[in-house]
Amino acid sequence: MTEWITDIVERMGYWAIGLLMLLENVFPPIPSEVIMPLAGYTAADGGLNIILVIICGTIGTVTGAAFWWWLAGKCGERRLKKLADRHGRWLTLSANEIDHVDAWFDRHGSWAIPVAHIIPGLRTLISIPAGVFGTPFPRFLILTTLGSAVWNSLLAGAGYFLGRQFSAVDRYLGPAGLTIMAAVLLYYVYRVITFKPSVENA
Repeated sequence: MTEWITDIVERMGYWAIGLLMLLENVFPPIPSEVIMPLAGYTAADGGLNIILVIICGTIGTVTGAAFWWWLAGKCGERRLKKLADRHGRWLTLSANEIDHVDAWFDRHGSWAIPVAHIIPGLRTLISIPAGVFGTPFPRFLILTTLGSAVWNSLLAGAGYFLGRQFSAVDRYLGPAGLTIMAAVLLYYVYRVITFKPSVENA
């Protein structure tokens, strides 16, 4: 995959960075841990401007996150509760628990959204509760831009300063992202197995 990303970035430059980072958020197996360090290395080699690399990467990230926010918003909390009444075990939430999650997100969304964007494996997921629970788009946009700009700056900066060793970033962060995703999946399976409807929805 690294060779494929390298070829696209060399041929399309900034457009490729923005497009790949958008796809990374819509289709997570495309790793930002490869895209942004590679772009940073290309900037260090004189092919691109590091500031524009970070800006284009962040625009792509935010656009991809906005897609999931919009899609989750179309579902909405009311529809989610109806699904919980019918298929609570597979959602691992009852309608009553959704209210608690909503209240938690209202209190902590201001830090949860940007922090999730610097944690491999959670960048895409955080946009879904933000959309479902009605985080206003301007607020979502600002918080997502903040978190993604920090993450993209770190990755691009690593590639810029590591030079040809930029692949070391993916060597360490790639497994970390897979570990987090595996942990999320295992937790989901555990929730499905142990799920019990709340008294209000029993």
